[in-house]
Amino acid sequence: QVQLVESGGGSVQAGGSLRLSCAASGYTYSRNCISWFRQAPGKEREWVAGIATSGGTYYADSVKGRFTISQDNAKNTLYLQMDSLKPEDTAMYYCAAANTCYYWRLSVPSTYNYWGQGTQVTVSS
Repeated sequence: QVQLVESGGGSVQAGGSLRLSCAASGYTYSRNCISWFRQAPGKEREWVAGIATSGGTYYADSVKGRFTISQDNAKNTLYLQMDSLKPEDTAMYYCAAANTCYYWRLSVPSTYNYWGQGTQVTVSS
């Protein structure tokens, strides 16, 4: 049974940093597509960043240059380092993992088979 468990969310002021983690059990990060999504109240789920099976990393334009996605295969953990946070980054953040995917579908929610429960990030101005 696959489980994804996020942690690291919290409340910070604009300009601050947070690092989110997503620990996986029953799933191997190194072989598949994995991503971070976020959802703010009243808005649709939004793709933030992802790692393709090739190891290539991809980012939404809204976070490019501020967020960094990475994985630790030994710990089977996915990370999202978030710097220069803005109030508009406030959302519930979810990690997602796919059994199979193509890199051009990284940003599509239906690509993913498994989702974590989410961790809240709140950025105040």
